[in-house]
Amino acid sequence: MRFCYLDESGTAELSGPESHFVLLGLSIPGTTWKIKDQEVTLIKRRYGLERAEVHAGWLARRYVEQERIADFENLSTADRRKEVQTRREAILLRKAALRGPASVQGDRKNFAKTAAYIHLTLTERRQLLRDLADKIDSWDDCRLFAECIDKTTFGGRPPRVPPYEEAFEQVVSRFHRFLEVCGGENGLLLQDQNQTVMRRLTEMMRAFHERGTRWTSQIGLIVETPLFVSSDLTSMVQMADVCAYATRRFCDYRETDLFDRIFSRFNRVGTRLVGVRHYTNRSEASGRWCSCRICAEH
Repeated sequence: MRFCYLDESGTAELSGPESHFVLLGLSIPGTTWKIKDQEVTLIKRRYGLERAEVHAGWLARRYVEQERIADFENLSTADRRKEVQTRREAILLRKAALRGPASVQGDRKNFAKTAAYIHLTLTERRQLLRDLADKIDSWDDCRLFAECIDKTTFGGRPPRVPPYEEAFEQVVSRFHRFLEVCGGENGLLLQDQNQTVMRRLTEMMRAFHERGTRWTSQIGLIVETPLFVSSDLTSMVQMADVCAYATRRFCDYRETDLFDRIFSRFNRVGTRLVGVRHYTNRSEASGRWCSCRICAEH
């Protein structure tokens, strides 16, 4: 049995702030899950995050209030946390006094998302992501499947197939084809809980079981509909999050630090890259079609 853990980066809505939406599947054999889970736990433990969820987007951003603390790098873990919490509480109190309690709702949400990481500097947080990406790269039996959709391609007009559904069908088809090449091994999809798409993806998967996808006449090797799991309790969904984030940042900004570390894990047939597609019709300044690493090797 092969597991395929799904997570996304960016928003599927055309009005979202990012130009790309990425849905990614990280597949590993069930027989090696336990040792991989232990390896991830050991890395997280080194950074004081053994029981915390790894969310790449929140880890990689700057915490301005932290950067204003003098000599932060030389404080103890407890003092780092105390200083950041004190500054955050002061920010909330000051803003609420000036603009009213409703004005701090967004700040409270952002602070809650990053609360587990405030004892780590930005350099340490980004090194954690590098360590996790390097660990994923070391898993020879791991395969990545992804669909990267450039939303600007649609010119603001909703496409016939919404981006999330298009990406889901693409990833499912590639994963099933990989299972066929592996000799008929069964696979199971595990998806991060997303209340807005759970029912629709379940209905799509039932239709795939009945009629296949646009690229496969059947998906008999994938068992059941996706199982929806809590990412804060499932380390491999967190690793899928790291890979999805790295892939989107590459597509949006050509950032390569994390992407280069995981690129070898995208599925290939021989030397041809088949596990990931960059869906775009943008041309480069020279007039050529997109020549990014994904497009060049696809």
